[in-house]
Amino acid sequence: MLSTFWLLFSSLGTWLRSRTALQAEILSLRHQLLVLERSQRGRRLRLHHTDRVLWVWLSRLWQGWRSVVRIVKPDTIISWSRKGFRLYWRWQNRARQGRPSTARDVRDLIRKMSLANPGWGAPRIHGELLKLGINVGETTVAKYLVRPHRPPSQTWRPFSPITSTNWFPLTSLLFPQRLSVCSLCSWCYRMTVAGYCISV
Repeated sequence: MLSTFWLLFSSLGTWLRSRTALQAEILSLRHQLLVLERSQRGRRLRLHHTDRVLWVWLSRLWQGWRSVVRIVKPDTIISWSRKGFRLYWRWQNRARQGRPSTARDVRDLIRKMSLANPGWGAPRIHGELLKLGINVGETTVAKYLVRPHRPPSQTWRPFSPITSTNWFPLTSLLFPQRLSVCSLCSWCYRMTVAGYCISV
């Protein structure tokens, strides 16, 4: 008796519901059956990205989706929705990261100005560009500035054959004081004792 009453009540509820809600319920039940048939071979439930997108879409459009879902928990579908939301906004903000690139004609103008006026630095060229109505930063100007080629700085290589020679006193307790001639090479820092003599 109670089961018949429940059956009549549920059928009355289906008559009162809209056609869209019924179609959404049929779609969700058929989809769950397909997923279960696909997963019968293995023990684990096999869900693809399209399955997740379908359930997220159903949860957005249909209010009674929680009463129908059986293969996963409703919290899992909500977490899929949040993950999709995060991925969407990450994709939206991807192209806007960083500074916009400088136009090619502005870069060429910076190079021409720096080649024509080698004494001008980035602040001066930046000021001239602002007078022309081109709004770029000083660091951008410094980035595209053509620096003149300068010879490398002087090293100690020309002075490598130089040696320093000097007399050094050698003192000891038993022998009289002696003077030694020592030379120090600048390229290898090696001291060579050339000889010694007794001081008078």
